[in-house]
Amino acid sequence: MSVQRLSTSELVAVVGGALLIVGLFLPWYGLSDNPNAVLAGSMDGPFTGWEIHTTLRWVLLPAAAAPLILSYVILRNHELSWARGELTAVVAIAAFGLVAFNGLVDRPGSPASEISLQWGYLLALGGTLLAMGGSILRSAETGRRRKPPGVL
Repeated sequence: MSVQRLSTSELVAVVGGALLIVGLFLPWYGLSDNPNAVLAGSMDGPFTGWEIHTTLRWVLLPAAAAPLILSYVILRNHELSWARGELTAVVAIAAFGLVAFNGLVDRPGSPASEISLQWGYLLALGGTLLAMGGSILRSAETGRRRKPPGVL
């Protein structure tokens, strides 16, 4: 097991996964001074992604671990039936979509216009982008074996 097998693309993806995990426990949402602004039944803020998204957090944790699993596969030189980094890229794209949707399109709380995004959300969103970019670069480095015609 040699660490020299890891390229910068895997390291970027691992950093992105770590940022996603750290960002999940930092403030994601804050409330404005409007007395009608309510989030999670409370008028006190800020709120972390872990507190607010009770189901999404269990999806984002394995998504953040995917780059670590990719690095383990590369370090152990396991044989895969798909290009290395491909599955991690798909997971990172899904995580980016979920984080972006929950912060930009459908913010929790009411009224949604009075809920502001905090720096923990931006860190988590950036982490998904780094994980996505690193794993896409890794899958592009690995060539796909061609099969003869007629073979699925």
